[in-house]
Amino acid sequence: MRASRLVSLLLLLQTRGMMTAAELARELEVSVRTIHRDVEALAISGVPIYAERGPHGGIRLVEGYRTRLTGMTAEEADALFLSGIPGPAAELGLGTVVAAARLKVLAALPTELRGRATRLLERFHLDAAGWFQAGENVPHLADVAEAVWEGRQIRVDYQRGDKGVERTLHPLGIVLKGGVWYLVAATEGQVRTYRISRIATLQLLDEPAERPERFDLGAFWAESSAAYERDAPRLDVVVRVRPDRYWWLSDAAGQQAMESAEILDVPDREGWTHVRLRMEWPDEAGRRLAALGPSVEILEPVELRGRVARAARDLLAHYGDDPVPSSVHADAR
Repeated sequence: MRASRLVSLLLLLQTRGMMTAAELARELEVSVRTIHRDVEALAISGVPIYAERGPHGGIRLVEGYRTRLTGMTAEEADALFLSGIPGPAAELGLGTVVAAARLKVLAALPTELRGRATRLLERFHLDAAGWFQAGENVPHLADVAEAVWEGRQIRVDYQRGDKGVERTLHPLGIVLKGGVWYLVAATEGQVRTYRISRIATLQLLDEPAERPERFDLGAFWAESSAAYERDAPRLDVVVRVRPDRYWWLSDAAGQQAMESAEILDVPDREGWTHVRLRMEWPDEAGRRLAALGPSVEILEPVELRGRVARAARDLLAHYGDDPVPSSVHADAR
């Protein structure tokens, strides 16, 4: 633990220049007294570190003492510092590791690239989650990450629909897609994908995980994602929509459906636009379109229109014309 702190102290000074003992103590979450002991230990080990007395003094390294990364271009430095996503790293249990790694790289960069990387962090921020989306509860994510990193098998209870199944998995990798964490693992001779939030219980086993020869996580994910999008069930739907609400359809149908949407040349008494869409997941199409309210009307298929109409009648019957539930009236009496 102390060795890691000494390295962090050294890199902080190398990155930021002179710092007071109090500033270093706050950064490293230790006492000022501990900082003074660490500085003394570094000096004894031969590191050219010294303290300047006075109101404007502090702890610093001898000018020019640093390790540089050679061969790194400005574009490579930009990409490196844009690639860090603190939220996901923290969920994986790697938040402090990522922070330490970025500090080490920043300290080792030449002055001109270090300034560029610092400006980049000040001006750009990556947020992987969508709007109005609470993060999934993934209590076993850190354990899954440990199993992947250490190459150990896991035994899980996995929720599939309304029932659970037990599986012994050989973890191969973790993917973050659209704010959702997935585990890619081998079981029964096949490589499959598991949504980590659906893991109810997890046991880390001592047996080593077997990794298929030449397995490429990125290539597997690209191929399986393309197959998923290609084979997902779809439904052709015709709707009429107010022209000023046309892009509301993207909330219900999705961007991919909007890109392939066909605007129909059909006269409309109210000047509405008629559109043919190919929507994924037919069972959800009616609910998603109905959520757009009276600005959109389903025309085809007739069965989908009928389901939405029946759902609307049931909803009206449930609420009726009285905005106050009968139980509230009873309580008032």
